Amino acid sequence: MDALTATLSLLRLEGIGPGLYWQLLERFGSAQAALQQSPERLPRKLPDRARAQLAEFQRLQLDSELGQWALAERQRCAEECIYLLHREDDHYPALLKEIPRPPPVLYVSGNPDLLSLPQVAIVGARRASRAGLDNAIAFAADLASAGFAITSGLALGVDAAAHKGALQGEGKTVAVLGTGANRIYPRRNAILAEQILAADGAIVSEMPLDTAAEAGNFPRRNRIISGLSLGTLLVEAAVRSGSLITARLALEQNREVFAIPGSIHNPMARGCHHMIKQGAHLVETSADIIQQLGGLLAGMARQPGLFDAAPAEAPQLPDDQRAIIRALGGDPRSIEQLARDTEGDTGALMAGLLQLELEGLVEQLPGGYQLTGSGSKALLALAE
Repeated sequence: MDALTATLSLLRLEGIGPGLYWQLLERFGSAQAALQQSPERLPRKLPDRARAQLAEFQRLQLDSELGQWALAERQRCAEECIYLLHREDDHYPALLKEIPRPPPVLYVSGNPDLLSLPQVAIVGARRASRAGLDNAIAFAADLASAGFAITSGLALGVDAAAHKGALQGEGKTVAVLGTGANRIYPRRNAILAEQILAADGAIVSEMPLDTAAEAGNFPRRNRIISGLSLGTLLVEAAVRSGSLITARLALEQNREVFAIPGSIHNPMARGCHHMIKQGAHLVETSADIIQQLGGLLAGMARQPGLFDAAPAEAPQLPDDQRAIIRALGGDPRSIEQLARDTEGDTGALMAGLLQLELEGLVEQLPGGYQLTGSGSKALLALAE
């Protein structure tokens, strides 16, 4: 029996989670050897059903329930064009092998060679602001055009924006799921998943086929996102969030962590500020990331990107709308604050805000407004 079939069989044993799997490997050396042990020799007491499964496997081998499931899983993957990468496989990504207790098996839909390219993870809030989404798209597009694959979790918000930005930059992107590789979650991103595969990207999971979305799967998914990547960029995140877990895992894995700072009044910026205090690199442009990661791609920092292009011309806006953009600055502002700072009529102010919102330069927040990414560029152009 080969290592892949034995590993799938062992992982199917009831009560075997990632922690116990690695304890067995560390004690017995291989999945094949672990499957031949008596239950008394295992480091943890198994449920009655698992003891029966193990006894049957030792008696019938591939004709047992465990063996038949492993063979069927391999057959289904072959039929659905999903690659199975065992951790001893030459195509298993080298960076991921370096993390503590890496996934024993990866299910890969799309291009498995993509997992060995230099990658940057981009993660952040599901309910990100328009400015946060703009930043995720722009950084991803710029980094992808510079030669990095963009890795994220296909979630709503910043994750989806990062994948879209990579596609806009005509680069490669990797989506890591907390479900089975054949079960896209959330379903709202099914079309995006198809676009990723059509652009020679990859969808990755360590979960068996058809695994549903469960809360406990996503922290495991997060360690793969950071483990595949040279560095992780945090765009927007609350202090208690899954994306902040990914950033912390990256630090624990001795990978670079980058964070985009935001307004001190924006709750979604507090996670970024927290990670900067913990040692993450504060970044303002994609060139900051490329220069820090260095290596073979360091020279690309000299190439102009989305953030390093020639200064944009000031937008052709009426004076009252320019005044609103200047008054908004870098922080969210209430209507009362804007009315005071622009010294204009409230009705005219509301009309100007509506027009700027339609043009994608401002966005409405609870209690006020703030600039989008495009609005921030307009503000920079107005200041020059």
